[in-house]
Amino acid sequence: MIEVWLPRISKINTLRNQMLFGFLLVMIIILTVVGIVTFDSVSTLLKNKAEIHIQQTAIQANGRLEGILEQIDSLTTVVSTNPYVQSLLLNELNGKPATFSERQALPPIVNIVQTYAHGVKSVEIYSYERKRLYPLDEAKLEDRVSNDRIDQATHEKGGIIWFGIDPLDKESVLAIRRISLMDNNFSPGGYLLVRINRNVFTFQEPLSGEGEQETTLLLGNDGQIIASNDHTISEADAAELIISDNQTVDINDKPYILVRQRSKVTEWTLLILTPLSAITKGISVLRTAIFVSAGIGTLLFVFLSLLLSTMITRPVFKLIKTMRSARLGVLKPTDIVTSTIEINELNRTYNQMVGNINDLINLVYEKELLQSRTELKALQAQINPHFLFNTLEALYWSLQEKEEDELAEFVVAMSDLFRYTIMGPNKEEWVTLRDELEHIERYLLIMKMRLGERLTWQIVTSEEFDTVKLPKLLIQPFVENAIAHGVEKKIGQGAITVSVTRSDNEEELKITIEDNGAGMDEVTLRTIVDGLENGQVPSVKKSGLGIDNVHRRVKLYFEEEVGMPGRIAIRSWKGKGTSICMTIPAVTGGSYENSNDYDR
Repeated sequence: MIEVWLPRISKINTLRNQMLFGFLLVMIIILTVVGIVTFDSVSTLLKNKAEIHIQQTAIQANGRLEGILEQIDSLTTVVSTNPYVQSLLLNELNGKPATFSERQALPPIVNIVQTYAHGVKSVEIYSYERKRLYPLDEAKLEDRVSNDRIDQATHEKGGIIWFGIDPLDKESVLAIRRISLMDNNFSPGGYLLVRINRNVFTFQEPLSGEGEQETTLLLGNDGQIIASNDHTISEADAAELIISDNQTVDINDKPYILVRQRSKVTEWTLLILTPLSAITKGISVLRTAIFVSAGIGTLLFVFLSLLLSTMITRPVFKLIKTMRSARLGVLKPTDIVTSTIEINELNRTYNQMVGNINDLINLVYEKELLQSRTELKALQAQINPHFLFNTLEALYWSLQEKEEDELAEFVVAMSDLFRYTIMGPNKEEWVTLRDELEHIERYLLIMKMRLGERLTWQIVTSEEFDTVKLPKLLIQPFVENAIAHGVEKKIGQGAITVSVTRSDNEEELKITIEDNGAGMDEVTLRTIVDGLENGQVPSVKKSGLGIDNVHRRVKLYFEEEVGMPGRIAIRSWKGKGTSICMTIPAVTGGSYENSNDYDR
């Protein structure tokens, strides 16, 4: 089956057909983009116009609500400033409680609000001591309104405050205002409480032209739904609508155009939701026109593309056959010559390109090798002066503290130390682990002559690791840092341990350098670790040149020579010491028998 279909596929997959399908795809993409842009532009235009219309409707509806609220505000102001009410509350404030007959005179004054304002269910008057004067009972204001609401009304200095839904009557909206005594420097004298029917705020008639499909919501400051003609929308959905910045929202998987209008009187928010389908009813005709135009254009383009691709690909197809030898990355020049000027020029240009590319490949490869070697040499050249400087500094301090006859062993050890670093057969980039550990032993001996009994060390390894290859001076910078930043900063005896073990991966070794010195706090440790990861160690004094240098050498050397990058992990505890674990590939192995411990 496969053998039958492969020749058919190869015959169909020609340059002419590719050009034909490519041109067709471009045409389809262009027509699709133009159609989508046109359709989207018209839809956006319709939505924007609808939004403007709905916004104007919302402004008018909000104005109607504010008119009702301002009317209630004005009528309650008339009641609050009534001379009889002012006199009665002033007497209450001065310790003269109103008599029953005096309170019976209040209904004609209070009923003005219910008479001239639609939807007012009740009006209540309270003294400054929060005792109800009207209606005629002994109820308290705090039984109806929370204390923080009362305090808010007191600080408002006479302005009416709309609280939203009455907690004691879910079908009412509650408002309160402080009554200021004009004859007593407008000091607070009492409170006027108004309850309005929630139906007053419900829009029974459609606000825009979409009638029954339109949803209106009136939300209070606390997110409560004060009025709504769609009871399927919860307060949680309404709260999301308020904070949404989108023009189009989805409710119950149905898109709506959202318009908001905030009242300046109450700070309530009016939301009008209009179904998007109702706004874009007439766009289906435009969609049909776009599809028909796209179909006709596609057919014409297929015919013209077929002619053009045939004219272009017929002479080019011969050149394609000559270029098949460039498969698998092998670029070879062609010797095919035709009578067509354009094809001959293509052949000549192709041959020149093949020659240039082959030359560039060789040049780039040589440059990459040279650059890699140069960088490795630079890193090794960087660590040698750093190591020699620190060693000479140790020599200086030893000369200050030791007698002449005690320095012979020190001079011999330092001579071997420098010979290992810059002279003799060890000048190569790679050394054995045994040579590196012997070098560490000499370095610690020199440091002990300076630090005396303050320094002890232990080197734990196994003979099987003696022949493992690693770059020269890979361990010494960590030992140097352990002395400089750990032992020397510690009061008392300091200990350094260098141990070599096999990792969980049998092809890797773990070299651990530990000290019981001053250690680092979490911030300093995190700064060093982050610096190693992004290649920006903070400073030489704080983190040591050796750490950054070794980290880069471990990555460069082992990645290039072995194909497995090394890793460095640092742990430290303030006042307890530091542990650095370096994991490297085991380039060569040895026997698994004896182990060597160097204790001092």
